[in-house]
Amino acid sequence: MRVIFMGTPDFSVPVLDALAKNHDVVAVYSQPPRPAGRGKKDRPSPVQQRAEALGLPVRHPVSLRTPEAAAEFAALNADIAVVVAYGLILPQNILDAPRHGCLNIHASLLPRWRGAAPIHRAILAGDAATGICIMQMEAGLDTGPVLLRQETPIAPQETTQDLHDRLSQMGAALILQALDALPNLKPDPQLETGVTYAAKIDKSEARIDWSQPAEIVDRQIRGLSPFPGAWCDVDGERVKLLRSRIASGAGKAGAVLDGFTIACGTGAVEVLQAQREGKRPAAASDILRGFSLPDRLG
Repeated sequence: MRVIFMGTPDFSVPVLDALAKNHDVVAVYSQPPRPAGRGKKDRPSPVQQRAEALGLPVRHPVSLRTPEAAAEFAALNADIAVVVAYGLILPQNILDAPRHGCLNIHASLLPRWRGAAPIHRAILAGDAATGICIMQMEAGLDTGPVLLRQETPIAPQETTQDLHDRLSQMGAALILQALDALPNLKPDPQLETGVTYAAKIDKSEARIDWSQPAEIVDRQIRGLSPFPGAWCDVDGERVKLLRSRIASGAGKAGAVLDGFTIACGTGAVEVLQAQREGKRPAAASDILRGFSLPDRLG
């Protein structure tokens, strides 16, 4: 099929690879290069970098709402567009331009967790499972009918990064199935019940409140890892906590029980990986070799 691919972050790259190997990707749309790194130089998105390595033409319009952008898109004469975390709202004339419309790969079991941060929110909420949906796009926010879905359990110690990587590979495999079976797929309208919205993660959510139950603190650590990274105060230093598990033990909230096991409002959490200011992430056991924890964390 003649495919237009639209995506921006790392999550989208395995999908681009799968499509480029199996179909004719006629153009790649991605967000424009943005300032990044210490020098704040413009850096192309992960999708743009990969597309250029594959020799694919890349476009990064600031908007798709101009007549010129719509005409350029339609002139590609595509059979379908595949959209994965692109970052721009697609107007109706763009949605209608490809012969078979536009398909979105969404990292949740719709209608649960529509919106920007479905992977983070699934872990933060303590969901037992999540998955991938291949959705026929329409004007609403992740409201279109689902063509294919695949569920996967969320492991007890899985972080957002772990789940992100698994779901990215699942999405790449599932979109190939969808394109192969497209004439025979029956769109399944989303239920009106069970709708939740995955709001974008705000850095204000990252500070740990040790008075919360251990289950909540553990989800916060895993759900915000690696970005923005749940953090606590250790003798005036902001330390990010990146991996954890529920542990036995109890004490005053924030008390250091043993090693890097910390008492919560109820129960305790063992920190498995952390990151000190200006340093790389490291196993908790390695950090504790040269870093003494106080009796209580803030």
